[in-house]
Order: sequence, then C-alpha cells, then structure tokens
Amino acid sequence: MDDPIARPPPSAGIIKRIRLENFMCHSNLEIELGDSVNFITGQNGSGKSAILTALCVAFGCRAKGTQRASTLKDFIKTGCSYAVVHVEVKNEGEEAFKPLIFGDVITIERRITDTTCSTILKDHRGKKVAGRKEELRELVEHFNIDVENPCVIMSQDKSREFLHSGSDKDRFKFYFKATLLQQVSELLENIDQRLKSANGIVFELEDSIKPQEKELDEIQEKIDNIKHVEIIGQKVQELRKKLAWAWVYETDKKLLEQSEKIKKLKDRIPICQARIDHEMGLVEKFRKILTKQKTEIAHMMEKTSEDRRRKDELKQKLSAATKAKFELEEELNRNSNVIKKMDQRVKSLEQQVQDIHEQNVKNTQAEESQIEKKLNELQLEVDAADEVVTRLREEESALSEHVNQTFTEIRKLTEEIDNCEKKLHHFSKSIHDLQQNQSNKVYAFGGQKVISLLQVIERHHRRFKRPPIGPIGVHLTLVNGDTWGSAIEQAIGKLLNSFIVTDHKDFLLLKQCAKDANYDYLQIVVYDFSRPKLKIPDHMLPQTEHPTTLSLLRSENHVVLNVLIDLGNVERQVLVRDYDVGKVVAFDQRCSDNVKEVYTLTGHKLFSSGSSQTILPPNKNFRGRRLCSSYDDQIQKYEMDASRMREEAQQYRKRKMNTEEELKNLQEKARNVKRRRHDAEREFMSKNLEMQDFKRSYVAEASASAVSTFDELHQEIAKTQEAKQKKEMVVEKLRVTLNEAEANASSLKVSFEDLCESAKGEIDAFDKAEEDYARNEEYLRSAEREKVHYENVMKKNVIDKIEEAEKLYQELEHERKENVEKASTICPESEIEAIGGCDSTMEQLNARLTTLKRRHERESQRYSESIDELMRSFEGKKRKIMGKQQKYKSFREKLDVLQRALESRQSKLQRNATFLKRELTWRFNWQLSKKGISGHANLSYEGKTLGVEVNLPHDASTSGVRDTKGLSGGERSFSTLCFAMALHAMIEAPFRAMDEFDVFMDAVSRKISLDTLVDFALGQGSQWIFITPHDISMVKQGDRIKKQQMAAPRS
Repeated sequence: MDDPIARPPPSAGIIKRIRLENFMCHSNLEIELGDSVNFITGQNGSGKSAILTALCVAFGCRAKGTQRASTLKDFIKTGCSYAVVHVEVKNEGEEAFKPLIFGDVITIERRITDTTCSTILKDHRGKKVAGRKEELRELVEHFNIDVENPCVIMSQDKSREFLHSGSDKDRFKFYFKATLLQQVSELLENIDQRLKSANGIVFELEDSIKPQEKELDEIQEKIDNIKHVEIIGQKVQELRKKLAWAWVYETDKKLLEQSEKIKKLKDRIPICQARIDHEMGLVEKFRKILTKQKTEIAHMMEKTSEDRRRKDELKQKLSAATKAKFELEEELNRNSNVIKKMDQRVKSLEQQVQDIHEQNVKNTQAEESQIEKKLNELQLEVDAADEVVTRLREEESALSEHVNQTFTEIRKLTEEIDNCEKKLHHFSKSIHDLQQNQSNKVYAFGGQKVISLLQVIERHHRRFKRPPIGPIGVHLTLVNGDTWGSAIEQAIGKLLNSFIVTDHKDFLLLKQCAKDANYDYLQIVVYDFSRPKLKIPDHMLPQTEHPTTLSLLRSENHVVLNVLIDLGNVERQVLVRDYDVGKVVAFDQRCSDNVKEVYTLTGHKLFSSGSSQTILPPNKNFRGRRLCSSYDDQIQKYEMDASRMREEAQQYRKRKMNTEEELKNLQEKARNVKRRRHDAEREFMSKNLEMQDFKRSYVAEASASAVSTFDELHQEIAKTQEAKQKKEMVVEKLRVTLNEAEANASSLKVSFEDLCESAKGEIDAFDKAEEDYARNEEYLRSAEREKVHYENVMKKNVIDKIEEAEKLYQELEHERKENVEKASTICPESEIEAIGGCDSTMEQLNARLTTLKRRHERESQRYSESIDELMRSFEGKKRKIMGKQQKYKSFREKLDVLQRALESRQSKLQRNATFLKRELTWRFNWQLSKKGISGHANLSYEGKTLGVEVNLPHDASTSGVRDTKGLSGGERSFSTLCFAMALHAMIEAPFRAMDEFDVFMDAVSRKISLDTLVDFALGQGSQWIFITPHDISMVKQGDRIKKQQMAAPRS
C-alpha cells in the first residue's frame, strides 16, 4: 500500500501555548508550540519532562497517573505556596468546542495550593467560563484527549518501559491501553458491575414488595372468604325459605295421603255395610226359622211328654233290673267257684288219703329207686326250664337295651328336627327382617317399634328444640364395601339403635314419645349439636396399618360421628381379619398404642386392661349385616340355608319314621320274648313246685304216721263237705232270685221296646226337630257373631278411622294454613320457584341448614372486619403496590435495555478488537516495509500477549522470522518504533507527545528513527511534541517543524 498523503494538522484541540508558574522546577516558564512537529531539547534537569507533566495535570490527570508524584501539592516548587499550569488550546474549525462560548482559544488554568486544587476554563478573552471538572471532562472527551494513553503522552518512564521491555505481556498492556480497548473494556466491566448491582437493587425492591403482595393476597383471600360467607348466608336464607315452604309441601303430601286414605276407608263402607246387611238378613231368617221350630217343638213336646215319662220310668227300671241281674250273676259265679274249689279240695284230700294208703302198702326198695329216678327227671326238667328262662331273660335284656337305644336315637332325631325347625324359623325371620330392612332401612334398627316412635316424633316435631337424630345406624354408611359390616356392628353395639338429642328437655320429650310408641328401654344420648366436627390428631390414633371403625364409616351428619367418637371410641377400635393378627395388635406393646379394642371378622373381641388380657369368643346370637348397602346376597344366602335346612329336617323325619317302625318291631319282639319268659317262668315254677311237692310227699310218707294222717284228712274232708252243702243251698237261692230278676228284666225290656216302638215316630220327629233347632240356633249365633264382627270392623276400622282421618285432615289443613302464613311472611311462594324449587325433604333441608348455619357462624367469627373496610384497604394497598410494580417494571425494562446495549457494545468491542488486531499487523508491517523489512504482530486477547516477529532482508538464508529479542539494539529500537507508529496511526488525538523516545538508540539508529518519526508525524497530521536530550541537528528543517532549546539548569 502507498504511503498516505501528508495531511495538515487539525485546527481544534492542539496546544497553542503552555505557561508554568512555580510548577516543579520552573518558576515561570512560557512556551509556544507549532501546529505540526515540535522538538524540545535541553540538558537533563532543564525541566523538559515537566512540560508533559503539566499537560497531564492541566487535562485532569491525577498525580499518581503522571508517575512523578503522589499528590498534586508535590508539584509545587519548593519554597512556594502555589503552582499554576496555564494551557491554551486552539478552538477553530468544524470540530471546535462550543465556539460561541469560548471563541477560537480555550484556556485551561489549573491552580494548585497545599490545601486546594481548582480548574478554570476561560474563553479567548481570558474570561472565566466554567470551573467544574465536568466541563473539563466534557472538553477532553470532545477533543478525545486521553493524557493517560501512552500514545497521546508518552512520558520518559513509559518510553523506557516500552522501548526496553521485550515482554509480550507488557507489549500487550501497552497496546491494550493505547488503543483504548482497556479503557472501553474497563468501562464496560464497570457498567456490567453497575448493571448487576442495579439488578440486585431491583431484585431487592421487588422482594421488598412481596410481603406487601402477600398481605394483599391475604386481604383478597379474606375478601373472597367474606364473600363466600355472604354466599353461605344467602344459601342459609334460601334454605330457610325452602324449609318454610317445605313444611307446607310436606303438609300437602300428608293431606293428599290422608285424602286418599279417607277415600279408601269410605270405599270400604259399602263393602262392610253389604256384609252387615247380609249377616243381618241371615239373622232375621234364622230367627224366623227358630221361632217356627220352637212352636213346633213345643207342640210335639206336649204330645210326647207322657210317652217320654213312661219311657224314662221303664228305662230306669230296666237299668235297675239289669244291674241287679248282673250283681246276682256275679254272686252266683263267686259261690260256684267256691264250691268248685271245695270239690277240688275234697278230691285232693281223698287222693292224699289214697296215696298215703298206697304208699304204706308199697314201701319197697324198687319204689324208692323209682322215686329217685323220678326226682332226677324232675330235676332235669327244672334245670332245662331254668336255662330257658335265663336265655329268655338275656334276650329280653338285649331287646330292652336295643329299645332304649332306639328311644335315645328317636329323641336325638326329634331334637335335630326341633333344631332344624328353630333354624328354619330363624332363617325365615331373618329373611323377613332383611326384606323389611330392604324396604325400609329404619326397620333394621328397632323394628316396628322404631317406626312407631318416628311417627310419634313426627307428630310432636314442633315441640323439640332440635329434631332428634336416630337411629344412629340409619345415618351411617360403610366405606369400601360390606366386608367389615359385621365387625363394625359388633364394635358399635347398641349405639346403632340409639337416638341423639341436644338437651335434657328434648331428652324428656323423646322419652315420653318412646313411651307412647311402646318402645321400652330406648337408649337416648344427650349431645350438643352445635359442637363442630371432632378432628383427631394423628398421634392419638392407633399406629397400625389396620383400619379403625371410624375410618370405615361415613355420615353426612357430623353429630353422629362425634357421638361415636366420644361415647363409642370408634377411633380406637381396630378391625383385623383373623384371630392371630388380632392378638398381635391388641396385646403387643409396639402395636397397642391408642388401641382400646380389637374386633375380628370371625367375631372375636380382644382388649387389655392394665396387665390383664381379655379375649371374648364370638356371640352365636349376634345378627349383623344391618349396615350393608344391599341385602340381596344375604336374603339369597338365608333362602339357600333355609332350603338346605328343610332338606335336613325331611331327612331326619324319614330317619325318625324308619326308627319308629324299627322300634315298633323291637317292642313287638320284646313283648313276645317277655310273654315267652313269663310262660317259661311259670313252667319253671310249676316244675320246681312239682319237684318240691314230690320231695315233701316222699319225706312225709317216710316219716309221718299213717293213722294220724288218715284221721286229720277225714276230719278236714267232712268239714269241707259240710261247708260245700251250705254254699250249694246259697247258690240254689241265688239261682231262683236270678231267674226272677231275668224274668223281670225281660218283661221290662219287652215293655220298653213296645213303648219305644209305639212312640218311635213321634220321638224321632221330636229329636230331629230338636237337632234342627239346635243347628239353626248355632247358625243364628254364628250370623249374629259375624254381624257384630262386621259392625265392629265398620266402627273401629272404618268409621272411627274415617273420623280420626278427617280430624287429622282438618288438623293438617289448619296446620297448612298456619305454615302458609308463616312461609309467606318469609317469602312468597313464587320466589321458591325462582331459586330452583324445593326438591328435598325437610330432614335433608334441616340438616343442610344446620350445617350451613354452623359454618356461617364459624366463618363469620373468623372475620371481624367489614368487607367495605377490607375493600378500601385492598384498593389502597393495591394502588401502592401496582405503582411500585410499575416503577420496578420500568426499572427492569430500562435495565434490560441497558443490558442489551451493554451486550451490543461488548459485541462491538470484540468486533473492533478483531479489526484493530488486523490493522495493527498491517500498519506494523507497512512501517517496517519502508526499510525493506517485513514483520508480523501475534496478538492474543485470550492469553493477553502481543508478540512481534521481524524478517530482515539480509537473513534470507535463515528461517527469516525472529523474535525482537534476537535483534540487535538498533534493529530492536527501530522495530519497536515502527510498532509505536503503527499504534499511533490507529488512534486519533489532536496532539501527541513523546519524551526521550531515543534513549536507547545509537547515532545511526537515532538518525533513522528521527527521519522516520518526522515523516510519520508530518504525514499523520496531528500536533507532535518530541522531547529529547540529544542533538537534533540532523533533523531536516521545514515550515512545519519547530525546534526549541531549553535553558540549561542552574547550578
């Protein structure tokens, strides 16, 4: 590239004159500079460098920045009290600084004392225009005068450091500062730090309003809650209106039901009256028939009364004669039997006489042998008979034992049949109860008694302070199915049938209602309905994975759950599936915290009290499943059990019938065996007596005297025959009397039969008439009973009920009228339609109203402020917060803009740094090329290094590129000077100053460097100030080159 054309120096910002007073070594120095190149020479100590220091101080540099003093007062000449630096700057041309104010010359006057330091800007007339540092800074920035930039003012310290140092890092620092990249980078870093600080401040400001925002949210939440409370209040009012008209609608339903009931009862009147009329007709009919029959019977009685009397007399006589005949026959038979016995006795005595006589005659050895043989035969017969008796007794005993066993089996079968009947009755009753429960859930918790009680409560509902709640079981539902239903019922127990009232007055009233409904022993719980729902802390609940009774129950009425917690301890009742797990939960110290009782699905109850452990077996009479949601499965199960039980009972009956038949056969066998045993015993006794008689007769014949025996026997025979004759005479008399009695009885019987035959027709007709009369009389009584029955039915079940129903209907009409008046005072009926109508029952509405009222009271107590106050507070705080939010948002937006600008400038800085890097290499190489040298600048912003490589023309045989450390002193000075000129060419400044730039050069190198510098300065166009202690005579002369010699220092 060609050498740039020499440009004229600028006419604005260049130094015109410098005047120093008491500054460093100068008492009074004034020096005028040319517009282009200025050389100032002089001996060491003549004050050359003080001129550059004065320029630095005049343009606002700090004392330390000059590297000549630590404070500005150090620049005051020794022995003086002040120092003045007076610098005149040209202000002409297009780039002039406020030319209308300052004119063509601006004077900068810096006055320094021991205590103060002031800066004054004067116009071209010497008049003070400004006295603040800001105006000086503005002027410096306008003319781009940076006296701390080594390329603007290079003091001798900086020259030595720059020219002598070969470090890449020092060279980079020089480059970084000279190109103003350091200043811009530091400025951007400072801006970045300030932006971060500002962001932190904005974050703090934003965080500072978060408590206020939270407070605002709390106020908003309060407002919403109060609005919600007002909505609840509106709902309470709506429910009150609905409840008021619900009484009317409920009364309308009752009136309709009562009207239908009256209609049905009146429809029964014709039916009952028809039955009564029918029975009345039968009564009249039978009365007429009986009256007619009574007349006929009276007439027939008159005709048959004599025949009856005679018939009765003959009947009595015949009965007496027959009785007498029977008595005579018995007496005759007794006497005949006595005579027969006497004949037998006489014959026996005569036989004995004959036997004794024969025995005496035939008393031989042969006879004795025969007697012995006879005795043996008799003994064998006795033994055989005894054996038969023993066998029959054993057989009879076995049969008797078998019969007893059969009886026992029949008794057991009978008991089994009874058990089956009981179970069948139990199943039937259970099915009936479940069907009742299915049709009406209330029935499960007290049967018909509780239904009657609820009806009584309904009639007296206005007398209660709060409607009673009950039975408790009706208000409970199971969670997660019916699995735990039985265990829960066993755990809650009798509380399921209980009623809850709110105070003692309602308790007494409910007790009276129970008495009216014949509901004895009703359990009533007094509990405050206004108490909120109890919340059990976790640490008070059983620490176990098994469910509790409370966890498996749900109720829309929290009072029910509160009662179960306070009285039933349901939150501490644990439910388990089997017995073994129940023992662990109930008795293990690790599991039994807060556990009161444990219930199993099998029906066991386990609990501990102190050191004692109690296990109760299942209750066989316990009937559960009342809390179940569906009864179909239970009904089906009971029906299957009932069917199975019928089959078992039928089988037991068949077995009983077979066993009874077997028993009959056994009893028949036992009777036969017993009869055979009796016959065998009689046979045995007969044989035994025969043998004994034979033995006694044999002994008697052998020992007694024959004569005495004959006499005694003859005497006894005579006495017996005499008694016999007397008895025969009595018998003969009895026969005569018996014949007479038989004749009399026969005669009476013939007379009675004749009389009966003659009066048979009339008596039969009379008897038939009496039978007809009695039958019709029974028909009459039956018809009268039916008539009375239907009249009672008509009166009690129809007329009385109609009167009662009509009375109740009138009461309901009166009650409806009162309810309409009361409801109308609350709201018109049309408003009910507007709010959605009344589609719930009174109980449901009352429960919802109670719940909402308690909730409304509870929520109202939480917020004492009015909604207007809260709204005003909310709006005021909201305005403040929104103002701050908008303000902080504006800050944030501005910071974002600044951040984006910073990022843009950082990007531009990077881009400019890259451009400057390229420009440096080009200009450095261009400056070297003037002397036939080439080179390269290796710049690294990341490593903060700047290396210079030079290729000399006489080093062609070598690698050619070497670092400046390998150059000679002159070569290194020239290359360094080229590097400095490259930097100078890259910056803009109205003037530049270099002090002792040739300090390390020899004469030849100084000559080359001076020529090069002058040419560069003239071509560059700025004002240049060169200060050197060396001879500058070799510098060429020119109009644009001004040389000045400083006076020698005084010794």
